Amino acid sequence: MIRRTAGTAVLLVALAGTLAWAIGQDAVPADRRGLFWPYALAWAFFYAAIWAVRGLPTRQATCLLIAGGIAVTATGLLSPPATSTDSYRYVWDGRVQAAGVSPYDHTPAEAALARLRDRWLFPSGDGCEGPDRYPIPSGDTVASCTRINRPGVHTIYPPLAEAYFLLVHGLSPEGARHKPLQIAGALLALATSAVLLIALGRRAGTRGNAPAYTACYAWCPAVPLELVNNAHVDGLGVLLTVIALTTVNRHRVLGGMLLGAAAAAKLLPAVTAPGALSGVLAADGRTPARRMLDTLAVLGPAALVVALAYLPYALASRGSVLGYFFGYLTEEGYDDAGSRDRYALLRLVLPDSWALPAALVIVGIAIFHVLRHGDADRPWQGALVVTGVGFLVFTPGYSWYAVLVVALVALDGRWEWLGVPLASGAAYLGTGSGTVAYALAALAVAAGVVVRVVRPSPAARRTA
Repeated sequence: MIRRTAGTAVLLVALAGTLAWAIGQDAVPADRRGLFWPYALAWAFFYAAIWAVRGLPTRQATCLLIAGGIAVTATGLLSPPATSTDSYRYVWDGRVQAAGVSPYDHTPAEAALARLRDRWLFPSGDGCEGPDRYPIPSGDTVASCTRINRPGVHTIYPPLAEAYFLLVHGLSPEGARHKPLQIAGALLALATSAVLLIALGRRAGTRGNAPAYTACYAWCPAVPLELVNNAHVDGLGVLLTVIALTTVNRHRVLGGMLLGAAAAAKLLPAVTAPGALSGVLAADGRTPARRMLDTLAVLGPAALVVALAYLPYALASRGSVLGYFFGYLTEEGYDDAGSRDRYALLRLVLPDSWALPAALVIVGIAIFHVLRHGDADRPWQGALVVTGVGFLVFTPGYSWYAVLVVALVALDGRWEWLGVPLASGAAYLGTGSGTVAYALAALAVAAGVVVRVVRPSPAARRTA
């Protein structure tokens, strides 16, 4: 056992070292292909580490989890954002709100907010040289540039995200630039790991495996890269989703409120709502009225929280608080399957025009399965199924979205779904291997389903 503990520690050192090497390369977000192989190597060490920690005594595993989680998370603080410029928009939105202006009313390129510009976010002259600078048009000439991507469109982020940006801005010292958001991302990531460890430690059937399950999130390479280094606000949404799903099976109203808060921080957590309603359509003798009440007990508070979160911004804004949302969907090719790498797996076997309808049908089947056959005591399981299936059929190209899948894997322990965030990372790093990676992830999920049917876990056999 000592040898296995030492071996796990060595793997964690290799994992943290590889991440430090990858993230600390001073790469620019627009030139991210060079990170692919170091990132892939980090994932290899991650898989080996979470396999090695299984079966270790709880005390040793917990110590390794905490030390490894802190070390892995800290690697995200080693450099400016390596693969995304989204956090620069966060800084701008926080600054705009601090000036008493709604972030939904003006684009960064508009002259109305020129007084809030500084040389870091809006360089000029030689500072505009580089692949991660975006020009700001002024008439027919380019007057300056910015680090903020899509400077000509309104912000897309929902209200709790905007409140988070304002809070971080208010707590940041003058001239701190990107670092406060990275530190905030690290704190959110560590908080999520703590919530996972506590929730899993209290749950019958996972107490002994709580450190190993939590390690799926705490040691995952996507966490320090996307939530800490790139400081994506998804970290806030993931934390709220984890708390919501570990609450809703005992307190529906409170769980629904937390789920609404997660959606108001980042819209993606809304896809876990069917998981929160797992088994609501089960053939268990409940009347239709009772099923409706159980559904409303979750969705009603969730919708109310979202509405209340948007209300102050709606009252303070002259424009739409939805911002660039619909433009983003068009830009990403979700309305035209042939324009990008969306629906990549479906397009291998179907005409492009069939991809979107087929994706909606498949996701609909997954939702119905969870609502009909899902375990109400394990809402995270249904959330993982719906979210994971959604990723496999829509094949999004932004790897930070898939950190939600990582957290759901940690809650449920279905290791086979970890191929999904790795596939999204391959798609985002631009190596042309995204479709192959998603296909391998789908095969891993299918293999996991087969193994679980042929060899059910002891817990599953006890409840059968």
